Amino acid sequence: MAGDNSKKENLKIDATGPDHNSPFYLHPSDYPRQMHVNDALTDNNYLDWVQEMENFLFAKNKRGFIDGTIKKPETDDANYMAWMRCDAMIKGWLTTAMEKEIRGSVKYANSASEIWKDLQERFGKESAPRAYELKQAISNTRQDG
Repeated sequence: MAGDNSKKENLKIDATGPDHNSPFYLHPSDYPRQMHVNDALTDNNYLDWVQEMENFLFAKNKRGFIDGTIKKPETDDANYMAWMRCDAMIKGWLTTAMEKEIRGSVKYANSASEIWKDLQERFGKESAPRAYELKQAISNTRQDG
């Protein structure tokens, strides 16, 4: 019986419960393969996708993980494991919400922030060659009738 008491003494319970306002809080129903936007990211819908994803991450209090305001702590920091769990969850949310080809190009990123920056660089800026291609397509379009 003495062994049972020592186990109970080592078990610490936080009477206040989890801090739901902490950016490190994950709800028990959260899991990495949830789809939180209407459509998966494609080559053509980045602006709509990014707006929906930013709204979702803001509502989950996780936007700081992608915009760099919540930085990865040192390995000896008390928040290190919580940060790693949250970042892994966010990486799952991001990659689940994109087409297979795009997902394949970012799946080895070290952090959610790295994925976010890669997508911004790839899709967020107007590409001059793509703009030219679209202008050509528009100018070559004829209305029948």
